[in-house]
Amino acid sequence: MIQIACTFVVDATGALLLQLRDDKAPYHPNVWGLPGGSVEEGETPAEASVRELWEEASISPSSPVRLFARQELPSESRVKNYFYAPTDATQADVVLGEGAAMLFIPAAEALARPFTPGTAEILDRFLASPEYAALRR
Repeated sequence: MIQIACTFVVDATGALLLQLRDDKAPYHPNVWGLPGGSVEEGETPAEASVRELWEEASISPSSPVRLFARQELPSESRVKNYFYAPTDATQADVVLGEGAAMLFIPAAEALARPFTPGTAEILDRFLASPEYAALRR
């Protein structure tokens, strides 16, 4: 199974950083997902989530990432590790490094989008969680 690490990044308003995958994405083009990608050899999933966030958006979390959920997707031959963290970054700080767009989306609008497999289910759980509530300032 391929290990994937992705991150729910929450800004000061409670908005989430979401990525619109472009038409060149090898998996699930033209749908929304979270910043993230494959865990590289010698790297932990948490390290991968921070690296991918930097590579894809040029921002960092303002505190260490914490694991929210682990999701096995046998049909995709993947295990997705979902981390979460706050950020002091704003949309003006985001530098698109991958995909068609990388936007902070208000939580109330987030689920109205087509997502990569498994993401909408975990996103719905995250938005209802005490972990998300604690990140809203």
